[in-house]
Amino acid sequence: MSEAAPGGIEIRELDTVEQIHLASAVLAEVWGGDRSGMPPNLLRALAYSGNYAVGLYDGDRMIGASVAFFGPPASRSMHSHITGVLPGYRSQGLGRLLKEHQRGWALAREVGHITWTFDPLVARNAHFNLLVLGAKVTDYLVNQYGAMDDGVNRGDESDRLMVSWALAAARPRNPHDDRVVATVAVPRDIETMRTEAPAEAEHWRREVRGEFQRLMGEGLVVAGFRDEPGYLFVRA
Repeated sequence: MSEAAPGGIEIRELDTVEQIHLASAVLAEVWGGDRSGMPPNLLRALAYSGNYAVGLYDGDRMIGASVAFFGPPASRSMHSHITGVLPGYRSQGLGRLLKEHQRGWALAREVGHITWTFDPLVARNAHFNLLVLGAKVTDYLVNQYGAMDDGVNRGDESDRLMVSWALAAARPRNPHDDRVVATVAVPRDIETMRTEAPAEAEHWRREVRGEFQRLMGEGLVVAGFRDEPGYLFVRA
């Protein structure tokens, strides 16, 4: 997988205190005004100690950021904690550009896997993480971060899927239909639903959580995703 940056777009490591504060503010804007998601002091500590901390720039304007930190030494892994792009720059392939940059940065440091979490109800993220990147679901985490006071997650429990991205592996494809033994659907636009129909959003959270726990408890694993019918489960 190789992505060329569009004209004027550049990824730069966060070297100065000014860059750190700007990246924290950009990520707060992405998450609806919550400045606790990546505070400047923590971001500065992560960057200064050699972890992955970059800003995405359109000319001189920072329009996104991404932060990851190293896992246990023997695991040769990193955990990607947060990646965000400002609303006006979405759906332009910039998220993929950031992940490709993160991949190259990690491989240069002999890291073999990158892990991260995402909300299982967000269909576009499931499509991107499982199909575009080829990450594998390793766990379903119930209310992983507790209550979150940001404009994206406020009022919902923070269930997450943990995924692991094998950086040197070929991108997998969805399994053939004859291998799929169960599916779990998700709404098309959970963010809008949280605002306009919170009771329905809560119902989806409970239903998806219950199905994941049941199917994974039976030894099934997620092997792919389609917009319809959703997550594809196969026998391990």
